Amino acid sequence: MKTFAPAALVAVLLTGCSTSTDASDERPGTGAPSAASGAAPRITVSVPDGATAQAPGTALRVTAAGGTLTQVNVAPEDGGDGKAHVRVPGTFDTSRRTWSAGRTLSPATTYAVHATATGPDGRHATTSTRFTTLTPRRTNRALLGPLEHQAVGIGMPVTLRFDHPVTDKAAVEKRLKVATTPKVSGSWGWVRDPLTGQERADWRPAAFWRPGTRVAVTAALSGVDTGGGRYLRRDISSTFRIGTAQITRVDLAAHRLTVTENGRTLRTMPVSGGGPATPTYNGTMVVLGKVPDIRMNSETVGLGDAYDMDVKWAVHLTTSGTYLHAAPWNAARIGNSNASHGCIGLTTSDAQWLYDRLRPGDPVITTGSTGRTVDAGNGLGDWNVPYGQWKGRSAL
Repeated sequence: MKTFAPAALVAVLLTGCSTSTDASDERPGTGAPSAASGAAPRITVSVPDGATAQAPGTALRVTAAGGTLTQVNVAPEDGGDGKAHVRVPGTFDTSRRTWSAGRTLSPATTYAVHATATGPDGRHATTSTRFTTLTPRRTNRALLGPLEHQAVGIGMPVTLRFDHPVTDKAAVEKRLKVATTPKVSGSWGWVRDPLTGQERADWRPAAFWRPGTRVAVTAALSGVDTGGGRYLRRDISSTFRIGTAQITRVDLAAHRLTVTENGRTLRTMPVSGGGPATPTYNGTMVVLGKVPDIRMNSETVGLGDAYDMDVKWAVHLTTSGTYLHAAPWNAARIGNSNASHGCIGLTTSDAQWLYDRLRPGDPVITTGSTGRTVDAGNGLGDWNVPYGQWKGRSAL
């Protein structure tokens, strides 16, 4: 993990808007205030007043000599990127002589530091300084899911997708927090989409979510270097809830699909999966989204000119292009053979019924295909990794 050496501690003489200490109030030769003389405490900020281009990972500290800190406030001066009035959290040591920032700083931001201290005789000192963090030449962006206040299925992991690869995964993961009600244990794991190369960190429990669980995710990522000086510039957060336990099971050996809700069978319907040359994936896929009408072109998935058609009631399962959808052109094979190019086809009426019921996060578990198990990064295939191995994908 990349670290930044703290800036040298620089004494901030309390002048101008600061309370100064008289030379007569100091011990000879020490520069330190004397409690006996009643001198005011001296406050020091680790980043010099007026400093520019400070690294966001700078270890910001405020210290008091000859007294204890009573208050420290560090916050952005400007309102850019929604940072106005957002305090930098920090902690005091047990003696309250040192305050240390509890997070990275936002890039390209001017911070104001205001601190007060009190001496043994009750005399006060204050200081106000300001400094600016560097404007990075390279940045990264993270997208958090599910969306705020969304209701999702029991198979939906927390997802954090990055525009660029993350080489310092531990630095990122340390800034992530998942809180659930009721409490659920789980783990972050890193995956990469085998087709797009997009990297993401997902958080999932050991087994599917319990219906009704509420989840709050906080990613305090502003100022985190994802590797090689490529910084994240914003904090992001989301809260969502888990809906009913709706599971779709597809048996491609029997050419049947069964939908259950909270353990009760709702409907069984005939299907046709991928043929011998283009078999459907086995394993657990998760509904990514759905569209009532979509144009499917085989050239977009590397199958030449095999097909180019409008498809109804399409439920998206993998980034590589697996869907559940209506396949009226394949009516003779639905329920008795697998002959598609990898998708799972249904009659139009069954496809519409399924489309109306499924929502993002609902798991679709496929067995009986001659194909391989779907990769963890292809869509939301996290559940195909045993939980013990999943925890091993955490950078921490």
